[in-house]
Amino acid sequence: MAAKTPLPARILIPVANPMTAEELIRLGAAMLDRRAGELSALGIVEVPEGMPLSEGATRARHARRLLQRVLDYAPDGTTIHPIVRIGRHAAEGIIEATAEQEADLIIFGWGGRAAGGRDAAGPTVFSPTIDEVVRQSPCDIAVVKQRGSKEIRRVLVPVRGGPHAELALRFADAIARHHDATVAVLHLVPPGITLAVRAQAERALAAFIKQHIAGRSEALLREAPNVRNAILREADKADLVVMGASAQPGGADGEAYLFGALPEAIAARARPSVVVVKTQETIERTTFDKLAARAETLAAADRAAEEARAIPVRVERWFGESNFHHAEFADLRRLVALKEKQKTTISLVLPTLNEEETIGPIVRRAMREMVGRLPLLDEVLVIDSASTDRTREIAEAEGARVVQHPDVLPRYGSFVGKGEALWKSVYETTGDIIVWADTDVKSWHHRMVYGTLGPLLHEPRLQYVKGYYQRPIVEGGQLKEGGGGRVTELVARPLINLFYPELSGMIQPLSGEYAGRRTLLESIPFFTGYAVEIGHLIDVAERLGIEGLGQVDLERRIHRNQELEGLSRMSFVILQAVMKRLEEQRKTRLFAEMGSTMKLPRSGRGRLGLEVIELADQERPPMIRIPEYLERHRPAGGPEVVVPLLAGRRSRAARR
Repeated sequence: MAAKTPLPARILIPVANPMTAEELIRLGAAMLDRRAGELSALGIVEVPEGMPLSEGATRARHARRLLQRVLDYAPDGTTIHPIVRIGRHAAEGIIEATAEQEADLIIFGWGGRAAGGRDAAGPTVFSPTIDEVVRQSPCDIAVVKQRGSKEIRRVLVPVRGGPHAELALRFADAIARHHDATVAVLHLVPPGITLAVRAQAERALAAFIKQHIAGRSEALLREAPNVRNAILREADKADLVVMGASAQPGGADGEAYLFGALPEAIAARARPSVVVVKTQETIERTTFDKLAARAETLAAADRAAEEARAIPVRVERWFGESNFHHAEFADLRRLVALKEKQKTTISLVLPTLNEEETIGPIVRRAMREMVGRLPLLDEVLVIDSASTDRTREIAEAEGARVVQHPDVLPRYGSFVGKGEALWKSVYETTGDIIVWADTDVKSWHHRMVYGTLGPLLHEPRLQYVKGYYQRPIVEGGQLKEGGGGRVTELVARPLINLFYPELSGMIQPLSGEYAGRRTLLESIPFFTGYAVEIGHLIDVAERLGIEGLGQVDLERRIHRNQELEGLSRMSFVILQAVMKRLEEQRKTRLFAEMGSTMKLPRSGRGRLGLEVIELADQERPPMIRIPEYLERHRPAGGPEVVVPLLAGRRSRAARR
């Protein structure tokens, strides 16, 4: 009866060269648990000491583009996630990614034995990167000496017993069944043994095979004075060799071995490709001194991990790893394929208020490119804030569904503001992913949608993605580059750096182009006006950490710029929202009184005075707390949720 030990559900494949990764991907797909497994193709960008990790952002984009090629190698039914990580050393990045992905197996490609190199731990065996990861043993490991095996009919597995041999048999059996091949299990005995000893060895081999092989198999018992040469002779008759590690690190002759001298020699000299596997190291009984040394090592590792979590390093790494460019996702066919494979639905929401000059071309292009030509979007919703021009009529004529936000959830009243419209759009839409895009944009391009959507389809770890862009400003009738973003640079960025430094890598925290997963968006509150964007970032980072956030370069956007007084009002509301979050999170009152009225001096010829304006965003609760939302978006029989029937949760300043 075959062993019931499951195959790996998550396999990580570090890819140094996507052009040579096809064999590794095929072998990984064969060794994967087909019921719920997935492959991750990992690219590592190394940034030298002394240089900020954020400097790796451009190289990370290039690495992601290269990794897209491995998707073409995936057999039908196999999911591959290309991911890129940034670090000082490739080995550290691989080990961190292994923990992050909860990988059961790492598959390395190996070009050949390293020639006389050394690293901090001693002589180099495979490569400094592979050696370091193998020594750390974060999970099971396979090193593949690639020779381009494609058609596999016979898999050779030399065995002597032990956990490494069991792992080799399990993987060989999976590969053979995937290719409808035969596993030839080879056991070597010394020449001249008695018939009784040989018979006993044959029975033991047959039992070992029965225990670990579910597919076709063949038992090979050979007498051989030279084990290495005997295995190489049998390897000539096979299309693939799978071997388990045969020794602990270190050889009697002083030479370093990570898998044992024999498997490494076979990998270097055999004709077909060779897979050498090693189980994760188990903790065995040892002396007090060794336990103490291990404890000191773990304590040092904990201190190092704590230092690595320091905000500046985390932000630099995040900036490099989670900074995308819209061109990475311009292949809409690939996005549609990912969407269908993930069984995901997508809603585009376009908030409007008197946008008759721009809404027509925006809806037209979205419908044409992402609904008509390719089914990337499942719905396009224009949520209008009681426009007094022809915005609604134009949007409907171009094919969008149009609703007015005051008509949505009328039981809870209605506030004026973009954030109110966005909150109600969560109720009105059905998609698993919601994409929001501003509508006061001239020369609109649908990259404003697929740019923020793409990272969510490619990176399961991401939950919320913001767009950023160059924002030219019109002054005196002329278009000037580099202008705009005044509230961001003068208000939002200083506040973020002072109080929320983990968000300091966000290039445009107030941009109007962003996308998120419904499971996140329904669980966070919404400010009803100008503060909705800054509120989202603070709340998402508090819930997920910055690792759940991404940002994407949308290049250039020309839109209507506000007058300085309007920007002043916006700044005032954003300041209030940040102060409110600080008080809530730190559970203390930072200010005895927080004003909600803004005084605007008015002076001119024959006029002098103060105009007093009430400015304070209201706050809507997470949509998941609204019974009507649960009734509409949750299956019947779910838990009942009771919430106060309030129009919204006011900020402390607003209540005054």
